[in-house]
Amino acid sequence: MNYFLAVGGEQRGPFPKEQLLGQGLRPETLVWADGMPQWLRADSVVDLASLFSAATVVAPPVAYANVLTAPTSSGVSSTKLAAGLCAILIGALGIHKFIIGATTAGVITLVISLATCGVGAVVFHIIGIIEGIIYLTKSDEEFYQTYMVGKKAWF
Repeated sequence: MNYFLAVGGEQRGPFPKEQLLGQGLRPETLVWADGMPQWLRADSVVDLASLFSAATVVAPPVAYANVLTAPTSSGVSSTKLAAGLCAILIGALGIHKFIIGATTAGVITLVISLATCGVGAVVFHIIGIIEGIIYLTKSDEEFYQTYMVGKKAWF
């Protein structure tokens, strides 16, 4: 079976199983092959488990259907761009937090900004600028793994 890899925000492949390690395959790398309904972490694909050390535990399958439904990552790019621009321009409202799925952090940001009559908004606007720059400078794969899979809410 030949596999595609998502490395550094780019699709690579197809490669036979034997060549995957030489192409940057790591346990957390997203892979896809004909017959797979969506992209999966390499360590959750039973056929690839033998490529990792004996100490590596095979993770349960986690589907990334919304990120890479075909061998592309345009969904992550648009989410990253929207979150980054909202963070820089209107970070005090916390909209960028809702975009990345960090609802609790978004509500906290919004409530503090409003409840402090704008004093908190200044602080959260500065935080938003920093977060926006961080979002926009990450690769699509890093952004997805950090904020959408890892659910990191702050910085």
